[in-house]
Amino acid sequence: MAAAQGRLSDGAGGMDEAKDTNEEEPGGGSVPLPFRAAVEALRAARLRPQIEIEPTRPPQRLAPFAYALEATVVDGDQDLADGRLVLLHDPAGHDAWRGTFRLVTLVRAELEPEMAVDPLLPEVCWSWLTGALQARGLTYGEPSGTVTRAGSHYFGGLSARPAASQIEIRASWTPREGLGGVPDTAAHLASWCDLLAQVAGLPPAGPGDASVVTLPQRRGPQSR
Repeated sequence: MAAAQGRLSDGAGGMDEAKDTNEEEPGGGSVPLPFRAAVEALRAARLRPQIEIEPTRPPQRLAPFAYALEATVVDGDQDLADGRLVLLHDPAGHDAWRGTFRLVTLVRAELEPEMAVDPLLPEVCWSWLTGALQARGLTYGEPSGTVTRAGSHYFGGLSARPAASQIEIRASWTPREGLGGVPDTAAHLASWCDLLAQVAGLPPAGPGDASVVTLPQRRGPQSR
């Protein structure tokens, strides 16, 4: 699986390397029940078959508790996009989050060079994230993030390679908490996978989504 690389920001200025999920609080207490329930919902979520997903090491020091997933959008033996989703939890709450949970993501895909020069591309990609959440009726707060596009041109011994362009979405948002202080993390994960599929250029998964515009599948996908 082609895991998303790099660091993730929680939208509140924090940025750290990854480590294993904490099993106990620093003071020796057990993992809070709301966090356990939120993680179990992530593990039990059913997703579209083109998306391969598995747990990965979460970032440290962003919050007392964290759980992370990495995913790859697969078409046959080709990887079309990849991403990482991190669930953060601070039982005491966080002023910048305006809640006790936070979702942080990194999504990446390659695209046609002509798409990369579209001046509206960043706004469109950001609307895919918010639209994916709204399409499933999810409520959330304090969204923040960046959309970055980059191009690579090859020279010398690499000159035979075609120019390549990449889109990268980094974002975070606060999922609204439901009964027992637990957000609907399964639905948020499904929305995030909708975003991944859209960035990868896959057709909409369900009926009634034909109006959704997706990126064309990238030229020369990465072989697995």
